Amino acid sequence: MPVPGERDAVDRHLLRDTAYETLCGAIVDGTLAPGEQLHDAELCRWLGLSRTPVREALSRLAGEGLIEMAPQRYTRVAPLEGQSAHAVFPVLASMHALATELAVPRLRPPDISALNRHNEAFIGALRAGDAAAAHMADERFHQVFVDRCENPDVAGVLAQLTPRLHRFESLADRAVPGRRSVAQHHAIVLRASSGQAQPAASAARENWLTLGLVVERALAA
Repeated sequence: MPVPGERDAVDRHLLRDTAYETLCGAIVDGTLAPGEQLHDAELCRWLGLSRTPVREALSRLAGEGLIEMAPQRYTRVAPLEGQSAHAVFPVLASMHALATELAVPRLRPPDISALNRHNEAFIGALRAGDAAAAHMADERFHQVFVDRCENPDVAGVLAQLTPRLHRFESLADRAVPGRRSVAQHHAIVLRASSGQAQPAASAARENWLTLGLVVERALAA
């Protein structure tokens, strides 16, 4: 009967996701350090899982740029360097600009209120010197546009890049955006609230490129 087969498929999917989430979290927060060699047997013992879901999780992490794999040679955590940030932030900037441009015509008063609320949280976190809270508020600010643009392809690309973004933010702990980002947020809200889709998108793009420069400098320090 088909039920046992379907149950096995569901279980395998859950095990793979469990392995991925644990490994991704450990890479993002630095538990698994940049350049660290990863060995299947050790990972399986640590996770309490068989080799298959662990290898599937590693393959996904490799596709997201969090690990590097060379068959019969090594599997290791990707290094954290300025060049990596230099490569990924223009993509983030372009995708968020597109999300913003698509979203602006769809924005409603509650969306503008949410943007202002997240921006106030962002400013408050910067004043308090709380980098983690600032990054979280910034992400929530831009997520308003991602949600409202209603484009699954844009959301999918950004979801794939998000773990790398979080890793940069977590490990480049001096990469705290400053006054320029605050001004850019204000420009985004002002233009979005008046229906100026392309100018808002331009401001969003500059905002992400600004963060990229901050991250690059922190990694080079």
